[in-house]
Parts: sequence; C-alpha cells; structure tokens
Amino acid sequence: MSQNKPWLTNYDPGIPHTLRPYPQRTLYDVLEESARQRPEHPAMIFQGSRISYRRLSRESDAFAAALVDLGLAPGDRVALMLPNSPQMIIALVGAWKAGAIVSPLNPLYTGHELIHALNATGARIAVVLSPFYEKVKGFQRQTALREIIVTNIKEYLPWRKRVLFSLFREKPEGHRVTVGPRDHSLSHLLHLKQGASRPRASVDPNDAALLMFTGGTTGKPKAALSSHRALLMASMQIVAWLGDLNQPWRDVHLLLMPMFHTYGCIGAFGTAVVGRHTMAIVPNPRDLDAVIETIQATGPAYVAGVPTLFVALLAHPTVRANKVDFTSIKLCISGAAPLLAETKRRFEQLTGGRLIEGYALTESVMGAVLTPVKGHDREGAIGMPLPDVEIRIVDPKDSTQARKAGQPGEILLRAPQLMLGYWGQPTETAAVIRDGWLHTGDIGYLDEDGYLTLVDRAKALIKPSGFQVWPREVEEVIATHPDVVEVGVAGVPDARRGEAVKAWVVLKSNAQLTAAELRAYCREYLAAYKVPRRVAFVDELPKSSVGKVLRRQLTAMETKRENQPRVEA
Repeated sequence: MSQNKPWLTNYDPGIPHTLRPYPQRTLYDVLEESARQRPEHPAMIFQGSRISYRRLSRESDAFAAALVDLGLAPGDRVALMLPNSPQMIIALVGAWKAGAIVSPLNPLYTGHELIHALNATGARIAVVLSPFYEKVKGFQRQTALREIIVTNIKEYLPWRKRVLFSLFREKPEGHRVTVGPRDHSLSHLLHLKQGASRPRASVDPNDAALLMFTGGTTGKPKAALSSHRALLMASMQIVAWLGDLNQPWRDVHLLLMPMFHTYGCIGAFGTAVVGRHTMAIVPNPRDLDAVIETIQATGPAYVAGVPTLFVALLAHPTVRANKVDFTSIKLCISGAAPLLAETKRRFEQLTGGRLIEGYALTESVMGAVLTPVKGHDREGAIGMPLPDVEIRIVDPKDSTQARKAGQPGEILLRAPQLMLGYWGQPTETAAVIRDGWLHTGDIGYLDEDGYLTLVDRAKALIKPSGFQVWPREVEEVIATHPDVVEVGVAGVPDARRGEAVKAWVVLKSNAQLTAAELRAYCREYLAAYKVPRRVAFVDELPKSSVGKVLRRQLTAMETKRENQPRVEA
C-alpha cells in the first residue's frame, strides 16, 4: 500500500491512514450534538458577543421553521449574500435543517455577476446584508428570487457597540434601509418563530447541501454541488490531520476567510464544527485592525488565511512594534495562493506557532493536500494527501500514462468527498471527473516520499489574494469596450497579492483610452478583485497558429521584459 501511496509512511505519528467508515450524519448534526453536550459553551464570538451552542441551535431551528412557512421545499436553493457573521452561520445551518441547498455568494459581486449566479442556481430565497438590499431588489425581476430576507450587521453586536454603530456608522455606511412590504427582516422572522421546533424535513447525509461557485474553462463561473456527507468528511480529514494538537472545547478558531469561498466554509467553519472549536468571527479580513483586535481578545489557536494576510500582518505597525500577543496561535494554514518561504519563516518566528501550506479545489470539497503539522517541510512542496485522499500524476495528454516520482504531469485527485458535479452541467462534470478521478488541470509532481509540488495552473486561473479570477471573464468585459480591438489577460507575480490581474490591450487606431478609464469601465461589470491592477497597451498579442492568444507568452513578456509595451499603468 505504501508503495502506491508513499505519503502514508511519512504521516506524523498517530495520524490515521483512513477515517472509514465515516458516520452517517451531517455538520449540523455535529452542532446539535455539541449543543446537547455543552449548551452554554460559546459556539461563536463576534465583536465581544458570545453566542452559545444552545442559542445557535434554537435560532437555526427558528430560521428553518421560518423558511418552511415561506414555502421552502426540500432541495430548493437559498442564496446567502453575507459576510462572516453570526447571521451567516445561523442562516446556513437553518437552511440545511429545512432541507435546502445553500449557495453562499460574494456580496461584493456586481449586479451582472449576481444575476448570473442566482439564475444559474435558481435560488428562490436570498438572505442579504442591509447595504446590499437595494442592489438585490433592483434586479430581483431578472431572477427567480421570490423572497428576500434582510439582516443588519449590528443585530449581534454587544449593546454598547450596537448603540455606537447606530449613532455613528449605520446610516453613513449604508446599513440603515427600509425593508419593502413584500420582504422580510431576519430578526423579525426569528422573533416570530422563537422556540419553534426544527422542521420535519428528512435530510439524508447523501443529499445535496452546498453550491459553491468556481471558475471554468469557458470563463463563466460554475456551481460545484456537494453533499452533506462530503462536507463532513472533508472537515473530519482536516481535524484528523491536526492530531494531538487539537483540543476540543478549548481551542478557538479564527474564522476570517469568507464563507462564500470553500476555504472559509469548509476549511475553517467545518473544521471548527468537527473540532469543537469556538469560532472567533471576523467579517472583513482586510480590516487588519479588526483582525488584530479579535486575535488579542479571543486568543485563537488556529488561523486559516492566504499569504497576503500573513504578509500584511507582518507589516502592520502594531505588530512591528511588538504590541500584539500571538502566543495562543498553534497553527496557521496558508492556501489559495503560493506562500513564500521568507513569509513562512518570519511568521513562525513571530508567533512561535507553525505555518503550513495546503492545496485544494472547490471540486474536491476542500480536503486534499496539507503540509504535515509536525513533520519536516520540503522546499517548494505544498504537502501530502490527507487520509483517504489519493493523488496520481499523469501525462496531460494521456491520463492512462502515469508519471514517475519527480516527473511533472497533470494532478489527478480521488477522494470520497468529491463534488457531485457542476449544477446543471453534466457535460462539464464528465469532462473533469472520469472513473472516479478529478482531473484538476493543474501541473505538479510527487517526490519519492509522497510530497506534492505544484508547478503550474494549466487552466490559467489567477488568484489575487486568494480570490479566483478567470482570464476569459475579464477579457470578455474589456472586449466590449468600443476602443478595444483585442485583449489578453493573465496573472503576473505581485509581492503583496501573490498574483495580480494584468491586461494586455490592442486599441483601435487613434484611440486615446487610458488605463484609468479602462479600469473604471471594468468596475461596472466586475467585482473589484477582478479588475486588472495592471494594464499594458500593445501593438499586437502573441498567438498560436490557429489564432489563440498565448497567455504564457504574455506572462513571459512580463518576466523577461520582451516586447515592451508602449504604455503601462
């Protein structure tokens, strides 16, 4: 067995090779068990408020009952356009209890992006944070949305902070809205259903639970569908990987990765649920002052983030002045973008904890590859497969031909928690999952000890600060500008974000379009993180013999300074 799976012989002592048989239950079953065992134990800490397991159980029951009263049927989709918050978790768990399939969406999407996402899933109910209510209301008729439920971020703040927020921030920051007569207030629904029993919806662990958007070769985001069973398995694998580092009921997990991302929803939230960790919630991971304040107030043992977070913390004035106590941190996990060795070294020196790296995909339902928690690092490697996860490296043009140790090829992944498929796209699903193996499209190699090194992203995915940006989507927007003839988009190295979106643009003759004007145009159709941070106006784009723009040559132009553009901004 170790010959075909060399990583097993290099697991940390005590880490199981398999977790089978997995229990027949769901993540919310685990939460209910926690509520029975320790009802007053804090499930969440939010800006100083402590929400117990008992309260989480009761309010998610109430929300589930409210959804059923609104006409929700098992299998209906519920969209959540919320930042990390108690409301996000209550709505997520409550919707699951009612038998819904939940689709967490980035609330910063533009109207165009949200319309696409809502229509792609057919969501009939949406829970939105108050500043986004008017935007959603404005395009409701273009979607299948029947019910909109609105919540204000202040609803779970401690009373002093709630008063100050109401006085000084609520109106200026767009949180104070008037909910229309056909829409609903989350707090009012919870009040109406206070003490209601959990609905009798029959939810099987094999039922569909989550629709999480990912990218695609066409540039249009696809929704990966996962089962309740898959979410639990992936979370259990990560907790098992922690080994004796994990201390149930004592550890605090810093929940700052957005839960509309698989990393936040499963890698952080799911792990905290299974590990019996109190979740210290940060709504905005870019608000470093709030991140630091939460770390100081809650003493987290675990932090899951992206390289840009750790770089930014190291550069923060308060941290540089040695005024932040990081000694509670036992383990940090960095994912979604490459981690520099120097960042790892400096952060481990700062905290005394360990910073490990991971590799996963939305299609693999998070769990895939992690660096051993206690074992040795391998220069350039991103870790080894978790229990019950298998990796194969094959010829990218012929997946029946396996690569030897050290030889790069396409990464194939097999695990019991793979997605059920892309929602409504059986052809796309069949193209990536074949004979039980997920064809990642990424290029890498395994060494003789089972450590995986990622060489390239064959699908050209760009990950600025851990977000997912597909070049084709950006290209399609830029190409609609009347002054643009051609465009190519690719990711380029960026010291702060890991990668930055760059566009190479060919203009019509005599056009006077500037980079600032082009970015402003993009902001009308794209979320801010998708807007190119760098724009180069060039005379022509490198192409293949069939006219396809060669993105690799574009990035080569950047790194080698070949064919310098006329203007760059």
